[in-house]
Amino acid sequence: MVDPNEQPDELSAEHALRPRTLGDFIGQHRVRQQIDVLLSAARKRNSAADHILLSGPPGLGKTTLAMILASEMQAPIRITSGPAITHAGDLAAILSSLVEGEIFFLDEIHRLPRPAEELLYLAMEDFRVDVVVGKGPGATAIPLQLPRFTLVGATTRAGLLPSPLRDRFGFTAHLDFYEESELEEVLSRSAALLGLTIDKKAIAEIASRSRGTPRIANRLLRRVRDYAQVNGSNSLSHSDAKAALEMYEVDEQGLDRLDRSVLLALIERFNGGPVGLSTLAIAVGEEVETVESVAEPFLVRNGFMARTPRGRVATAAGFSHVGRTPPPGLATLFDTPTT
Repeated sequence: MVDPNEQPDELSAEHALRPRTLGDFIGQHRVRQQIDVLLSAARKRNSAADHILLSGPPGLGKTTLAMILASEMQAPIRITSGPAITHAGDLAAILSSLVEGEIFFLDEIHRLPRPAEELLYLAMEDFRVDVVVGKGPGATAIPLQLPRFTLVGATTRAGLLPSPLRDRFGFTAHLDFYEESELEEVLSRSAALLGLTIDKKAIAEIASRSRGTPRIANRLLRRVRDYAQVNGSNSLSHSDAKAALEMYEVDEQGLDRLDRSVLLALIERFNGGPVGLSTLAIAVGEEVETVESVAEPFLVRNGFMARTPRGRVATAAGFSHVGRTPPPGLATLFDTPTT
């Protein structure tokens, strides 16, 4: 039953949906196995686990895995991000306050300032930092010993990490997009935790539009729940799911308003391209970073758009998806040639 008087608020719901153990974590089977071995060995040695780098697109569970690591090791966790650290001194203050075995989760580690990054090298390898006192010729470096901790770095752009930093991680895991069957498992678990009754077809409908990402799947589930509550439904049906997703402008392939705006601008205003990214961003009224990091990866991954040396171009599949006829002879790397 969907009873608004019995539902937890949005924050507690979000917290409740996060898995607490590796056994509860759905998907990423290979990564889970590797991490399980790493943590089991560390527990047998009664020592902190090796430093871990988690890479992959947003919303696949990097933060959740970091929290699971802390839970499995029964250790406290400290959370911050690369952009939040503006000086090497900020990082030194955090590192010096860690306790033995603590998990230090550093999100968006590729955005760490260079001075802080260089300080991290020594901290990861020798568990010490050199605190510089004074300036100029009279400056003195005071070595400060650190407790053994586990750094868990997360990044959506592993290629931006310098080799010296990447090589200091004992284990690197890349998280892949989820299959629809795995997303259906995620949604079934989330619906049970939220106390929702949901049709299997509704679960499949939401999963198919979730872009292979659990975070998006859970967000869409909550929006479908809202739609059902407002319309007085006692359970989430397939028709509720379709109607809600159409209202929120998420189509059958998972494209949202921004994705379609980019694709339509590319096709209608620039004849399918090629066109530069900044020009395309201006055409849809968005920042370049938004188009590049939010819309473009999904459009390229699904073969609706391609990146070329001359700019972005729409593929035949992109033309067809928005109901336009592709130009004759349009050839792309993504379309299967007919014989």
